[in-house]
Amino acid sequence: MFHSPWYLLLLLLLPWVAWRLFATRRRPAVRFSGIDIAGQLRRTLRQRMLWLPPVLTIVAIALIIIALARPRLGQERTIAENEGIAIQLIVDRSGSMRAMDFQIDGESVDRLAAVKNVAGAFVTGEQEDASEEALQGRFSDLVGLITFAGFADGQTPPTLDHGFVVSRLNATTIAPRGNEDGTAIGDAIALAVEKLTALDERQSEKIKSKVIILLTDGENNAGDIEPQQAAELAKTLGIKIYTIGVGTKGRAPIPVVDLFGRERLRWMEVNIDEETLQRVAETTGGKYFRATDTDSLKQIYAAIDALEKTKVETHHFVDYRELAVQPTKLPAGALPPLDALPPLLGLALVLLLVRWLLEHTWLRELT
Repeated sequence: MFHSPWYLLLLLLLPWVAWRLFATRRRPAVRFSGIDIAGQLRRTLRQRMLWLPPVLTIVAIALIIIALARPRLGQERTIAENEGIAIQLIVDRSGSMRAMDFQIDGESVDRLAAVKNVAGAFVTGEQEDASEEALQGRFSDLVGLITFAGFADGQTPPTLDHGFVVSRLNATTIAPRGNEDGTAIGDAIALAVEKLTALDERQSEKIKSKVIILLTDGENNAGDIEPQQAAELAKTLGIKIYTIGVGTKGRAPIPVVDLFGRERLRWMEVNIDEETLQRVAETTGGKYFRATDTDSLKQIYAAIDALEKTKVETHHFVDYRELAVQPTKLPAGALPPLDALPPLLGLALVLLLVRWLLEHTWLRELT
């Protein structure tokens, strides 16, 4: 590309320049009565090369005109600067998450399977869905995962390795019945606060904002810390909590094993402590959502995705190489042994110098 391409119009003058140079050479300097004998003589190499100085002049002028148009090669570069968000996902894996009141592609699934599907898309984006409602993914954000039942378990601290986060989420299973089962909401929040606070020591730049997304289908009945106490701690440290109550209200189909070892669905009473979840969210400046099916769960994650936007600034610039005054790099093996072509102005000066030397030495003419 050229910075000033209008200068290339001067190339139209080259035919006139060529005519002037060669026409001057055709004018005889000395008059003879006859040149028949001279025409029979063999031309020397010097005579056959008399056209060279004018040609060198024309080529040099063409290179100078092209140099005036400033040919250049541009390499576009992009620098993205972003203020990321640290997000700690908290997912309930207690026994009540077995309830089969969600659907994926028309098939009934348990609550945890639905959460895996939607939360995974929240982290990595829905590549096959180009609709406006599709989850775009949190590519510039640190994302971590905590699961909990009777106790909280940190699966991964906030990280940019989102594939690993999703793999840990997909590997999560519902807690077996017994001592491991339960719903330790307060402990899970406190552990998430600890993970997010530890980021300031690991990151070179302070995180813009820290967010907890808590998903549960029950009420706090295990652990050492009350949810409200954990929420107050999060508020003090500037961490916002979004809470999601998942599941239908009243009764839900839950798989149970009968006396004959067969698994059957039994409608059982379920309860979500919505009041506590609302209080926890409001204390930290977050928001409480209720998801009763897969579509509403997806809409909730999309709403949180819109509320917690990452600021990304992209700077585009082009690194130009001015071919008139800078050498041009050649591909490997293009013109061996040359690694680069010299600048156009340098070539023009060399041609003019060669022309001057020829006209004043070997091709010198007497006038």
